[in-house]
Amino acid sequence: MKLTAQHTSVLIVGAGPSGLMMAAQLLRNGVQPLIIDSKQGPTTQSKALAVQARSLEIYRQLGVADTVIQNGKQAQGLIYNQKQEELAKLSVDAIGREQTLFPYVLVYQQYKNERVLLDYLTQKCCPVYWNTTFKSAKLVADRVEIVVTQDGEDVALTCDWLIGADGAHSPVRKEFEIPFKGDTYPHLFYLADVVLDENPGNYLHIHLSEKGFTAFFPMPEENNYRIIGNLPDGLGEDIVLNEVLPSLKAITGMTLDIPKCNWFTTYKLHHRMAEKFREGRCFLVGDAAHIHSPIGGQGMNTGLQDAYNLGWKLAGVVSGQFNAAILDSYAEERIPVAKTLLNTTDRAFNLMMANNFAANLFKKKILPRLLKFLWGKEKLREEFFLRISQLGISYRDSKLNMHLARGSKIKAGDRLPYLIIFDEKKLTETDLHQWCAQPGFTFIAMGKIAEMELFSLAKWINHTYPQLLNFYYLPPSPKNQHVFDAFEITSPRPKTLILRPDMHIGLINDGINTDIIRNYMDNVMGVLKVKS
Repeated sequence: MKLTAQHTSVLIVGAGPSGLMMAAQLLRNGVQPLIIDSKQGPTTQSKALAVQARSLEIYRQLGVADTVIQNGKQAQGLIYNQKQEELAKLSVDAIGREQTLFPYVLVYQQYKNERVLLDYLTQKCCPVYWNTTFKSAKLVADRVEIVVTQDGEDVALTCDWLIGADGAHSPVRKEFEIPFKGDTYPHLFYLADVVLDENPGNYLHIHLSEKGFTAFFPMPEENNYRIIGNLPDGLGEDIVLNEVLPSLKAITGMTLDIPKCNWFTTYKLHHRMAEKFREGRCFLVGDAAHIHSPIGGQGMNTGLQDAYNLGWKLAGVVSGQFNAAILDSYAEERIPVAKTLLNTTDRAFNLMMANNFAANLFKKKILPRLLKFLWGKEKLREEFFLRISQLGISYRDSKLNMHLARGSKIKAGDRLPYLIIFDEKKLTETDLHQWCAQPGFTFIAMGKIAEMELFSLAKWINHTYPQLLNFYYLPPSPKNQHVFDAFEITSPRPKTLILRPDMHIGLINDGINTDIIRNYMDNVMGVLKVKS
């Protein structure tokens, strides 16, 4: 598609998962972006595999979760092996069932994530301009002046806001000279998507030995595996799968017959983070902002959450609903998440790759027993799932919070818990997340409220924040007592919540007070006006 000189409110550079999710979130909130990518078109190969529960919750809000799940494979757990001996088996079947609708890790390749998001964009009449390369950008007072190249010709564009979702080598980040601090791991790795003459099952198999490591990931397609591992010393990057097989067999102790290899590549891993996620009217999301080892399948999911966090805020500023100061909260909320992730994955990766007597003894004798012991503790299993699923990410320190309640289990800044509820109005079972399906903020009142007071509150919300604050009421009932217990509601006084568009709790208040609601929306969130 030919791109002509034009002005757009938001220009997104990069049509990977983060860039496409950014576009989807803007569209969901009423803003039409322009998105470009230097590739010729969508890819069919990708390194990222895992879709975590939090990402599936985002997909559910977009209405595409069923499509994603149908074309993925639910991972049942992890098996830790040495020389064909099973040392530890960690099942995730019983974890997370009360924490999310998606209590598992879904194997769903990156290119499939891109395709489902591209379909969403197509339905919203938002094309991707392929074969279009970012060339330069210049910040001016109230816009960004950009030059891109398409079919060998320069095209001048202007935009109000620029999003760099263009990967680890981000030309956008480099254009604004934002340092990308970190390092490259010394090891060289390989990846092979293969077909084996056996059913892959639902478990990820990890093999560790003094000679290195390898992992077998069961893929959604029949008899398909992804094999990753470190290259043995003496092998360079320009090799084929057969040259890796001797090392692979030595590490696993398996006699492997690989009748078909769909893709083989070698690569290096990095751990780096941008010094800042914003420069004026430019924002960085996904790999352009942070990259790390693939331990735990966190990378792509973190990029999706970057876009989820920024998308509704930027849409509100573009539409004139929010004060632009709300955009400062993107980096304030997401940089701590990226730092924690980098530190955690770096420590785990260095342990896995360490090759000395003490490390090898630990991995062979101590680690399996430690894993079994820890996995036997229910609270530790749940904590592990909260971390790897990214459900446990909270913004409690954010300036966008107001916690005015006595309860301490659930606080402003936390992700709204997944709680099944009985809808007294519709007489059907649903859940709190489904109440957040509409764009905008969600207001929930829980407790005993007189009918006229409820009517007046609904009328005030509809008049003051039309199409911005969606109202729901949960009265006390035996069927919903677990919800009241979760929010520590023990008195007759109602409790009120305001949920941000990204399903994080913005306000918790003991009682109903329209002045507090107005103060939160106008002064904390910076609402300027609402659509009528």
